[in-house]
Amino acid sequence: MGRRIPFQSLKGENMEPEILYEDASLLVVYKPAGMAVESADPSQMDLYSFLRNLRKEKEEEDYIAVINRLDQPVEGIVAIGKSKAAAEKLSKQMIEHDIRKSYYTIITRDNLPEKGTMVDYLVKDGRKSRAMVVDKNDPRAKKAELNYRVLEGIDNMHLVDVDLLTGRFHQIRCQFARRSAPILGDIKYGGYNTGRNLALCAYRLSLKSPETGEYVTFQVMPKGKDFQEFSYFRNQD
Repeated sequence: MGRRIPFQSLKGENMEPEILYEDASLLVVYKPAGMAVESADPSQMDLYSFLRNLRKEKEEEDYIAVINRLDQPVEGIVAIGKSKAAAEKLSKQMIEHDIRKSYYTIITRDNLPEKGTMVDYLVKDGRKSRAMVVDKNDPRAKKAELNYRVLEGIDNMHLVDVDLLTGRFHQIRCQFARRSAPILGDIKYGGYNTGRNLALCAYRLSLKSPETGEYVTFQVMPKGKDFQEFSYFRNQD
C-alpha cells in the first residue's frame, strides 16, 4: 500500500497525493487531478512544493527533480529524482524514450476503430497554452505518436488504453481531438463540459531504476468519477 497524504485544493476538493514507492534515488507518486505539478501561483500548493516540504519535515535533503510532468487536470503517476545523479539518469531515459507511459482516457465519438496508431506533427502555441497539428514539413513541428485500443463503450463514450510513444505537450488531448474524438471534460479541445477534471489518467509507468538499472513498473487505478461508470474497472482485482 502507498502512503496517502491528505491535501485540500483551493476549490475545496479532497485530493490525496500518494507515495507509491521510495528508495534512496527515486520517489514515485500518484498526483490527483486538479493539483499542479508546479504552479506559477505561489499561493497554490503544488506537488513539487508539497513533496519538498514533506522532506524538510522529515529532516531529509529537500532536493527533488520532477521527471515526467502531468497537466493540472490529469491524474496519475509522477516520477521524482531524489538526487542530481538520479535525476540525470532518469532524464536521459526520458530523452531516449526509455520511460514507458500508458494512460486511460474516455473519449466521445460515435464510431472509433477498436485499435490503431496515431501519428501527427505538433506545435505548441504558448499564447493559448495548447497544441496544434501542423504539416510535417513545418520547421517547428515535432512528431507525436501513440497506440491505442478501445476497452469498453457506453453510448458515444469509449474507454481507451493509450501507449504513449512520444511525450509532446498535450499530445493525447490534441491527437484525439484532431480525429473528432475529444476527451470527456476537456473543454479546451472541444470536449463535453462535465464540471469535473478531464478523464485522463497516467496509470502505468515503467523505467530503469537508478539504483539497479533494472526496469520497474508502477501502476494505479484511476480515481476520477467518470472512470467508475465503466465495468472494466469493477472487474479489476
